[in-house]
Amino acid sequence: MKDFRTILYATDFSESSDYAFESALSLAKKFGARLLILHVINEPVDLRGFYVTHISFEKLEEEIEEGARKLMEKFCRTHIKDYDNYETFIVPGIPYDEIIKNAAENSADLIVLGTHGRTGLDHVLFGSTAEKVVRKSPVAVMTIRINE
Repeated sequence: MKDFRTILYATDFSESSDYAFESALSLAKKFGARLLILHVINEPVDLRGFYVTHISFEKLEEEIEEGARKLMEKFCRTHIKDYDNYETFIVPGIPYDEIIKNAAENSADLIVLGTHGRTGLDHVLFGSTAEKVVRKSPVAVMTIRINE
């Protein structure tokens, strides 16, 4: 098996993502790899043209980013107790694009992410970030599906 020096793990903080983290952390420990933990904030719909009196678009973006930072801090406190070779990233954008871009920028050898197992109309309408990463990434991708 190839040695992995840098592993990128992408999370949306769902149960499926948490489950996939076990594999990412296990591989990082096995290879002594740097573990990159990435959360992509899906770009919010721009509501500036609508009448929304109680919150500005800029304030909404700040609150979403602050919420993501808190989720990341909680995630790391909960899931990473005995591994310190990791770095976290929170970026805005289209999830599959940002995952691939971050992997390339950080010379990742492997991307690990969970799958939600959407099927039927739900899959057709929303697609799958994992599927798009697998199809478009020049970096090896490991997907982990949660047993439901």
